[in-house]
Amino acid sequence: MQYNVKDYAKEIGVPEQTLLDALAESDVEVVNGKFACDTDTLEFVAELARENAPEDGNSVHLQPGRTPRDLAAAFGVTEKDIQMTLIKKFKTMATLTTVLGDDLVEKLGSEFNKTVKWGAPAAPKKSTAKIGVAKKGGGAITRPPVVTIMGHVDHGKTSLLDYIRKANVVSKEHGGITQHIGAYQVNLPEGTITFLDTPGHAAFTAMRARGAQVTDIAILVVAADDGIMPQTKEAISHAKNAGVPIIVAINKIDKAGANPEKVLMALPQHELVPEAYGGDIITVPVSAHTGEGVPNLLEMILLQAEVLELKADPDGEFKGVVVEAQLEKGRGPVATVLVEEGTLKVGDIVTVGNTWGKIKAMTDYAGERIKTAGPSQPVEILGLNEVPGAGDPVNYAADERDAREYASAAEDRIKAALNSGPKKKLSLRDLRKHLEATDVKDLNLIIKADVQGSVEAVRGLVEKVQNDEVNVKILHAGVGSITESDILLASTGNAICVGFNVKPEPKAKQEADRQKIEIRTYTIIYELIEDIEAAVKGMLEPKFEEEYHGTVEVRAVFKLTKAGKVAGSHVTDGKILRNDKVRVKRANEIVFEGTIESLRNVKQDVREMFAGQDCGLRFNGWEDFKEGDIVEAYDMVQID
Repeated sequence: MQYNVKDYAKEIGVPEQTLLDALAESDVEVVNGKFACDTDTLEFVAELARENAPEDGNSVHLQPGRTPRDLAAAFGVTEKDIQMTLIKKFKTMATLTTVLGDDLVEKLGSEFNKTVKWGAPAAPKKSTAKIGVAKKGGGAITRPPVVTIMGHVDHGKTSLLDYIRKANVVSKEHGGITQHIGAYQVNLPEGTITFLDTPGHAAFTAMRARGAQVTDIAILVVAADDGIMPQTKEAISHAKNAGVPIIVAINKIDKAGANPEKVLMALPQHELVPEAYGGDIITVPVSAHTGEGVPNLLEMILLQAEVLELKADPDGEFKGVVVEAQLEKGRGPVATVLVEEGTLKVGDIVTVGNTWGKIKAMTDYAGERIKTAGPSQPVEILGLNEVPGAGDPVNYAADERDAREYASAAEDRIKAALNSGPKKKLSLRDLRKHLEATDVKDLNLIIKADVQGSVEAVRGLVEKVQNDEVNVKILHAGVGSITESDILLASTGNAICVGFNVKPEPKAKQEADRQKIEIRTYTIIYELIEDIEAAVKGMLEPKFEEEYHGTVEVRAVFKLTKAGKVAGSHVTDGKILRNDKVRVKRANEIVFEGTIESLRNVKQDVREMFAGQDCGLRFNGWEDFKEGDIVEAYDMVQID
């Protein structure tokens, strides 16, 4: 039989956390706040929970630095109750986020018949009351593929999706251009496919990039009468950067002047070699108007999904991601969520980035109310306390208190990140440091130029700047000024923007400053190449060689009371420097390799001594030198 954790905890008179601890110790699985077990196990769990329950049942474990909002959740009262008690009883005005003193928190606890205990409660053998944690269920099963439609504006992306799902979306959009990310599911006899319809207009490139990050397969729509256009190239770059398979849908084959073969011939120029030319890129001629080729496209999507072996566990740990979110009048914060793992249910408490909430209602892509949503299913949810950000992770929480604390901690992390400023991204000057900090061996570039001839010239020269250790990779190359879209791609791909005879647009410059993306502009092509060559050179592992300085002979050994032993020496060749490395030989056998501790002439410390001069030597960590030892002085210098 199945039981609700919260309801059963009340029934046996123990705190909810105590019951969760008892269930964990008894190896009873808890999924989304519910558990199932036989009668004997249930009795054992109840007995164990009662034994471990606090004596008065009113103990509350808290960390120092709590706020009225935290206390309301911990004490099980409203936030207004906490604030009114502070004002009336303790003459204290406080916002919901004001940090209260520990003494005041204890006094407040007494007012609500709660005993405050500082620190976390004793940890159970297995904890189930954590954000995003739920016991694994029956194992992974095949899930529907998530497909993103991408391409140039007006090449028929939404029209193609419209034909597939038999609903008129285009007419609802302002100007016929998609204004938001829509998520839809299509149920076919062969299987189910989840589509993300991303905007095609340049102003919405950032939203398209979000779509590329959560997709399994990208459908690149190219009009047969128009060919590959600037935004087609951007879409290719975004899909490649996301590392997803690409299927090319050559649309509008029913129009006069359509030339699908021309599109096939142009694709290899962008590193997309069609199967017809011996490559691995699937291409399908289609018509969103007549429906010709669409069944074949769907078949190819499902075939590609079969190759990818997409799996998810509907009974496992819940994970999701926000596709889009907005504040709607009369409904409050509304978020479109794509379920990645597990199952989302109405009534579940979730954390979404630095927000949280209890799901009051869920609707599918058609606007129908639903109670559960499984892997790869897009749903619209209501009940969050604030509007989350697109791309925010969605996780299950055991109760409101956990969710509130997790969201509060996430908010603190965001504030700390803002206060510390954005991390500096990759720059040509700092490539050496970047390589030392990470094992990255790629130099990613985005190249923009004034004309196509310049683009090809720069691309050709840059591609020659290669070696065995560093890979120079062009994420995107195109004609025109550096745009906000280029900066977005540079941010996701950790790249540098390079412009030849072009400048960044004002918005692009602002975004680059905000995200710390380096923009380099040039008017002389060879200066551009020289800088990249220098950067690549800086990424290489430094190479060193030994530089000989001189030879010294130990002629006497002096024992000093405080300083220990000193080697009385004579410089027979070259010179010796205080910072030199040394190699000590005795009868042609090396007896010591290390560094000099001190170099003296009579009683004075000196920086260097030359051939024919006498000096006193001490070595770091070694005093076993003898008369007749030969000291070779050298340094290691970096070579080009």
